[in-house]
Amino acid sequence: MSEVKIKKLHVIETSPRGDINLVCLKVETNQPGLYGLGCATFTQRYSAVTTVINDFIAPLVTGRGVDSIHDIWQVCMSDSYWRNGPVLNNSISALDEALWDIKGKMAGMPVYELLGGKCREGIELYHHCDGRTPQEVEDNARKLMEQGYRNIRVQQGFYGGNMKGCRQDFVSPTGAPEDGTYYDPDQYFRTTVELLGYLRDKLGEKVGLCHDVHERLTPVKAIALAKELEPFHLLFLEDALPPEQADWFRHMRQQTAVPIAIGELFVNPMEYIHLIDERLIDYIRCHLSMIGGLTPAIKLAHLCEAHGIRTAWHGPFDITPVGLAAQLHLDLACSNFGIQEYCTMTELERDMFPGAPVMRNGYLYVNDKPGFGVDIDEKLATKYPAHYNDNAWLRPRLPDGTTVRG
Repeated sequence: MSEVKIKKLHVIETSPRGDINLVCLKVETNQPGLYGLGCATFTQRYSAVTTVINDFIAPLVTGRGVDSIHDIWQVCMSDSYWRNGPVLNNSISALDEALWDIKGKMAGMPVYELLGGKCREGIELYHHCDGRTPQEVEDNARKLMEQGYRNIRVQQGFYGGNMKGCRQDFVSPTGAPEDGTYYDPDQYFRTTVELLGYLRDKLGEKVGLCHDVHERLTPVKAIALAKELEPFHLLFLEDALPPEQADWFRHMRQQTAVPIAIGELFVNPMEYIHLIDERLIDYIRCHLSMIGGLTPAIKLAHLCEAHGIRTAWHGPFDITPVGLAAQLHLDLACSNFGIQEYCTMTELERDMFPGAPVMRNGYLYVNDKPGFGVDIDEKLATKYPAHYNDNAWLRPRLPDGTTVRG
């Protein structure tokens, strides 16, 4: 075979769930039928990623050989001079993962074989579960357990604890904004402690329970919550603090033994290196495309292994099955794998992405096809175009109307 080169980059935007935009990149080569797929999903700013790929990444890499994945990654990261932002990282991720997919196809091997082979056959999962009351959360958790899930992330209400989240649910000042999602941190604190106590009593110790704070508390309050939740033996407490307040994890580690997971908002290595080096967290939860794809994730997983930290990659609805597969191949090959977040796919998503991973009895399985083993039905994807969504849930407000992050 003559040298395999990048011929064309083709971005595919789609929204099979209607309210979540996905971005997939198809990298075509000069060899007929040989192409790779990568995930570039920054769902809230999907078109910005598409623009960067089309206008800047494609001219930069077209005509280059596909073999030098690490070199291409560095070239793309350096070419814009400013770096480590979510739009650029997702653009690079799409190319990076597609090149790994191509390399696996050229080798006739699944990507996990290129990473050293399997450490396990299936990937253990956790699934999200919520409800308006503790009883409703329990009922929904039992339904997941009946499906085979042994680890469940539980929430009462939405993040911050309020199901409706409108201004009328609180005593707010006259003229407080109507938009956004309102919540009361003190109310959320109380109901979360009560919920975990209730569920541990009703479900017993055989099910792993975790909870996502989603940065909805002040640092001191987050530490207090972690201490209150100790008796309920959590799998982990997720995103107790935002990256901007990560130094507070030193104080949290000194005061509680609750396992700590963080990372889905990280885009810059400087955000997590000190947390790993000082062993302030137990699980790293990066969204692979937000940090630049499989190449940096491999290095991050190895760094975590050296410090006794396990992986729990971010795996919500806003990731393509291609991106999920990239995470799973890394999960299979890493001895310090911890657990994988997973959201059940719809039949439409499975039709759109043939070869998508399959869940059985609480484990996720990839196929043994070369590369990531996942394809895309482009015609079907175009029938469900991406579009702007009003992400009001990402504009949380305190009862007095103050906008906060989370």
